[in-house]
Amino acid sequence: MLLAVGAVAVAAILVLAARGVTTLPGVPEFLEKYPGAYDLPEAAEPGFPWWAQWAHFLNFFLMALIIRSGYQVRTQQKPPAFWTPKSGGKKISINLWLHQSLDILWLANGLIFVVLLFASGHWMRIVPTSWEVFPNALSALLQYMTLDWPVENGWVNYNSLQQLMYFLVVFIAAPLAAITGVRMSEFWPKNAKTLNRIYPVEAARAIHFPTMLFFVLFILIHVFLVFATGALRNLNHMFGGTDAVNWVGFWLFAAAIAITAAGWYAARPLVLAPIAKLFGQVSSR
Repeated sequence: MLLAVGAVAVAAILVLAARGVTTLPGVPEFLEKYPGAYDLPEAAEPGFPWWAQWAHFLNFFLMALIIRSGYQVRTQQKPPAFWTPKSGGKKISINLWLHQSLDILWLANGLIFVVLLFASGHWMRIVPTSWEVFPNALSALLQYMTLDWPVENGWVNYNSLQQLMYFLVVFIAAPLAAITGVRMSEFWPKNAKTLNRIYPVEAARAIHFPTMLFFVLFILIHVFLVFATGALRNLNHMFGGTDAVNWVGFWLFAAAIAITAAGWYAARPLVLAPIAKLFGQVSSR
């Protein structure tokens, strides 16, 4: 209770401070010159193709299970079961097997998304094409903080703060998670002494967990803003592939939540063991 009251108090102070900043000399002119977004190249097409919608759903589904299994790997001292590869190798917990398997699917989904992103020209939606992205991102951040949020038309163009955040997620945070995850996984060559000395596992652990926390924070803020800035239209963009304001995207989103919840519930040894046995040996110790 005290934590919630403290959070509300801090938020109120930040809003008041941001509103105060907008009254300082030069700031209104800055906001007028940089409204929060810049014009994309003429070749940029509006909308979200079907493959982007599917990639978004799969990313949402896989990320939820990756976070769950990653937390279990980090906190469970006595795993409920173990898995050993068919070809032989180190025995690992079934939770770690699930985490690494989901990671592979997540990476495959991400690679397909990036390839289609550049092949289709939609990369211009999330890759900055002008230095104006930085002052516009600062303007958008200030507008968000004042609760006088920037006018958006995500169907055509993200605001600059969104663009920078999506670029950070796709091209920096995701590769960081992959590179550090591989270093900590069983796929990494254990006998490569020089390579292990250059890239110690301790460094990977120090980066991997904070990267997961970044994803959690991003997801929470992302979902909040989706609902706070026009839920029906935003959900139609992401799940329905249309700029209309109706309930189609909402119900598709609800279905995605239900599927993810079912996957979350099913990610337990009783369900995982028969699947894991297809790729190796499952044992209780």
